[in-house]
Amino acid sequence: MMHTIVSWDADPIKAFKAFIASTAFAETGRRQRADGTLRVLSAESARIYVFMFQNFASWCMEQGLVFSTLTHADLHRFIDRTVKGKRVLNSKIAYRYLRLLERCYEHLAVDPNPAQQAILGIDRAHMTKDEAGRTLSDDQLQRFFAALPADTPRKRRNTPFDGWKRRRDRAMQVVIALAGLRVSEAVGLLVAEVGSQPGLDGSIVLTITPDEKHDTSHEHAVTLPREGVEELLPWLREREAMKIPGEFVFPANVGGARLTRKTVYVQMRATFERAGMDLSRAGGRTLRNTFARRQLDSGTQPDELKDVLGLALERSAADYKLTRVTPDPSE
Repeated sequence: MMHTIVSWDADPIKAFKAFIASTAFAETGRRQRADGTLRVLSAESARIYVFMFQNFASWCMEQGLVFSTLTHADLHRFIDRTVKGKRVLNSKIAYRYLRLLERCYEHLAVDPNPAQQAILGIDRAHMTKDEAGRTLSDDQLQRFFAALPADTPRKRRNTPFDGWKRRRDRAMQVVIALAGLRVSEAVGLLVAEVGSQPGLDGSIVLTITPDEKHDTSHEHAVTLPREGVEELLPWLREREAMKIPGEFVFPANVGGARLTRKTVYVQMRATFERAGMDLSRAGGRTLRNTFARRQLDSGTQPDELKDVLGLALERSAADYKLTRVTPDPSE
């Protein structure tokens, strides 16, 4: 077994890939099909586990640590690390990392198992309160869209622009959901950042810049699909017809002032409430999480997720991805 430990120290990623491709990984999961055979790891799950382990191995390298000498205290330092005072991993994902590492050490017959020891130090009672990874199912997303602010019937309008704020809010929430924007990016979205020519599939490109955004926003381009374009372009035409000054796509008033994030949160929460969904899911983060999941489901590769979401670091993209779509390594 010592030779195996040494191989994990020399090239941990290579050793891990060999491990999850073997029946040994399935054996550590202790999960069986109805016919008694071991449950085979899916290609998608394998890809995610490799992505997780690469993230972990990179941290070990930065810390000057090797796999064979890691302690449960080292593992706690990994899962508890912070950036600007905020934890990088939420409690659910931290637990999933430890469960994955526990299987590695079990495979290597390391006793005591440092990952198992680290798991004992996690307060799992609070894990269900961790909302960072919440997403909407396809059905829930359609319910959200169906509950968007309704337009004012034309026969009830006193002027052509009555109810314009509802149409602004409707278009903004659709853009947040289908382009994965942060609320701060939607509030600061500029007219010049909206592509002028739809593609053959009816989509347009939004070029998000840091201008008028929160300081965590980074320049990136994201495709808004036809469904979003069909809401956004009519609103932009109405905005132009109203002669609203300034460059904000979603202004607060006819004077072109900046919309507050609080207003967006209130309006979004109202949509979730009309949809009859759990209000603990109500927020821009849930919509952004859902966008990320749909991107991955459609074939976006993990290393492309950083660019699509406008994240600064590949490492943060890894953690963002894991928060949303990682299966439970106990399976």
